[in-house]
Amino acid sequence: MSIGAVFLAALATALATGLGALPFLLLSHPKESSLGVANALAAGAMAGASVGLVWEGWHRGAGRVLLGLAAGALFIAVTSRLLSRDRGRHFGSIGGAEAISMVLIVGVMTIHSFTEGVGVGVAFGGGEELGLVIALAIAVHNIPEGLAISLVLVPRGISVGRAAGWSVFSSLPQPLMAVPAFLFVAWFEPLLAAGLGFAAGAMAWIVAGDLVPAAVRVAPGWSVALAGALAAAAMLALQAALL
Repeated sequence: MSIGAVFLAALATALATGLGALPFLLLSHPKESSLGVANALAAGAMAGASVGLVWEGWHRGAGRVLLGLAAGALFIAVTSRLLSRDRGRHFGSIGGAEAISMVLIVGVMTIHSFTEGVGVGVAFGGGEELGLVIALAIAVHNIPEGLAISLVLVPRGISVGRAAGWSVFSSLPQPLMAVPAFLFVAWFEPLLAAGLGFAAGAMAWIVAGDLVPAAVRVAPGWSVALAGALAAAAMLALQAALL
């Protein structure tokens, strides 16, 4: 397998993330009341992804996963505190606390993509057939991740096209990390468990500290719980089918 082919395969997985914004072409101007449900759906999808990451990394090294989990949560907690000091921060035309929330979501999903890129590269290091299977699985998995990003961005005023662009942006570390991981499998593979844990911890903190509180402020508790549970179950079912 050539380096160029590995890069293109990983790039395809990144581009698939943008497909998650497509449902909003039919609902490009959601009502304000839908923001809470959108946050709940995004929270559920990210919670399900976090559980899947921990499960995937556990057999690679339980201790490293737990360390990564704690480091990821701590990293987002500190980052959130630092960002909150900058009252003039903007995300497109959105400012204030909403902008900080969107920056954190895109940032967390971008961090998560580093581990996915390593996973693709390590898989190709084990053989072309294995690499293609893992790349396809991650590409399919990336679509609901793009949807989770879009669920946060579009209801807050970001256009569907920009949401798709930010979704793809969040996955660009995948082709960037796949090539070095493919070339240096022996060095990258031990880091994969910690990376999976780090991404899971970061997403879990966003879910508990930002998305769920934001959801319950503007939507009934039962609708937040139902939407979150359905999204988490769907993400877990998808991961179980692919991995």
